[in-house]
Amino acid sequence: MKMFRFLLFLLLLLILHFSHFTNGKKTITSYSTNHLVYTSCTKASYPKICIRTLSSYSTIKTPKDLAKASLNVSISRANKASKFLKNLKVKSKREKGALVDCIEQIGDSIHELRKSLFELKHLHKGIGFKFQMNNLETWISASLTNDDTCLDGFKEIDGKVRYDVKRKISNVAKVTSNALYLINLLYNRGGSRI
Repeated sequence: MKMFRFLLFLLLLLILHFSHFTNGKKTITSYSTNHLVYTSCTKASYPKICIRTLSSYSTIKTPKDLAKASLNVSISRANKASKFLKNLKVKSKREKGALVDCIEQIGDSIHELRKSLFELKHLHKGIGFKFQMNNLETWISASLTNDDTCLDGFKEIDGKVRYDVKRKISNVAKVTSNALYLINLLYNRGGSRI
């Protein structure tokens, strides 16, 4: 019986030992992720949104990971906005025309963001780095232009439809603006830790 208690005691000590070190590693990783997110987002166009949308990503270890996560957030928000627009009920011909144009613009925006994410995933140091970064900046800027063009179509429209579209598209534009900032930050760091 004493031997059984002793073995049980050793087993409990072993479990406590491993759980302590495992929790410690999670804390360190979580701290370094949050530190990178916070320090990178503080000067973004929308710092609070940047920190809030990226803090939950546990896979962020490098500035490149942070930029990829920000593009994923932009793509996700743009897809949600597109779905919202496609399900939006409009009454007038003018609203319908603006909505059709906006859906097309957001579709183009999603395409630009996906191209950017693909390019970022295949980013490498060396000769092609500057060219790839210029592509990223161009495509993400084009995505922001598409968002603005969508909103322009609703300038002459009053009421709930305009408000709802503006809210959704502004949300996409804010996270995309933050993504562009993080891409520029990566570029300025010279792609450190790619």
